[in-house]
Order: sequence, then structure tokens, then C-alpha cells
Amino acid sequence: MSWRSRLTRAEDGGVLYFADRREAGRRLASRLSHLRGEDLVVLGLPRGGVPVAAEVAESIDAPLDVLVVRKLGVPWQPELAMGAIGEGDVRVLNREVVAVYGIGEGTIREVEAQERVELQRRVDAYREGEPGSDLTGRTAVIVDDGIATGSTALAAVDVARARGARRIVVAAPVASRRAAETLRAHADEVVCLGTPEDFGAIGTFYRDFSQTTDEEVRALLAASRRS
Repeated sequence: MSWRSRLTRAEDGGVLYFADRREAGRRLASRLSHLRGEDLVVLGLPRGGVPVAAEVAESIDAPLDVLVVRKLGVPWQPELAMGAIGEGDVRVLNREVVAVYGIGEGTIREVEAQERVELQRRVDAYREGEPGSDLTGRTAVIVDDGIATGSTALAAVDVARARGARRIVVAAPVASRRAAETLRAHADEVVCLGTPEDFGAIGTFYRDFSQTTDEEVRALLAASRRS
């Protein structure tokens, strides 16, 4: 399905499609202006969530950082998430997917071990030896470019709470209705421009959904530190 066929209505009455992640971030930022002035950190989920988060952070005058999490894909259907992992040994499982597909603990551990390698690589690449932002007593605004199943965002919520966040806001330009409802039971606030019931791949809501590179992530983080 092409982006042109995704001309559904956003919650604010506008058309729900985006030219690219930066434009999606600017539109999302308009829904987060009430957070300006709080002691907060905007946390982009690498890699695609970081360009969105950068626009949000700039708009509400907040520091930008990353929260590194990895999806645990079903081995024979990698795009389907059976859970996710995050920094600090956090693991979240989608029990429904695990049960429906009969996935054993051994398989989960094997996939997790593989994803832990990439998670650590990204931590090393983005943090460059520096610790992550101190979240103790602060508001953590977790931003992604879209939320399909919610597993990755749930892992991010758990990581942020483990790091001492006082309040957690999950924000994305678009999310599946089911994922948004699940996240509202775990986060303090969930902000989405739209939660269409007919939800396909996240990329179908964007005209340009080209892959975000590690270099782009590092450049956005460096630019935020300089500002």
C-alpha cells in the first residue's frame, strides 16, 4: 500500500501522512508544547525515532538523547515482534505472539543473545563512552517514528523507569490503536497524531521512509549538545 492511499484523518482532523521523519517530528511537537518548561529529556528510539525526536526536542527546548532498545523478531517472520530488549537487561515479551506461534524459551534466549550484540554496538556508537542522561526525578519523553505492536516502546518505558524517571510520556506520529491502548496502561501519557484501526507497516504513512544511519543519529545528538 502506498503512502498516497494512507490519507486517513488524524486525531486533530488533519491528513495522516508525512513527507519524512523531520516533518512528522514538527507536527508531533505541536502536540507536546504543554511539556515546555518541565525538567525533561527527549529520548529518541534509534534509529528512525531520532530525527523525529530531534524536532520535538528543538521545539520544546529540551535536551536530546537516545534510549537504545531492540525488537525481538519471530525467527521465521522477523518483522513480527515477539518482544523487545533494552539497556539494563530489560526484556519485554508479547505473550500473545509467543503463545500463538508456540515460541519456546530457548528460541527467545537465542534471539535475545543476537540482539544484545547489536544493542551494545549501538550504545557504544551513540554514547561514545559517555553515560546516558540522568533521568532521576525527570520527565522522559520517549519518541519513535511509529508504533506498530508496542513491544519496543514498552521496553523503553521499562528502561526509563529503571533509570529513575518520575514521569514517562510516549509520543509518535502514528500508532496502531491496539498498541496505543496497551501503552496507556504503562506510560503516564501517550501522544499520537493518529491511531488508525487499519494499520499496516509504519513506512506506508511516510512518503520518504529511507533508513536512518548511525552517522545521522550521531550528528543529531552532537547538534543538540552544541545548542
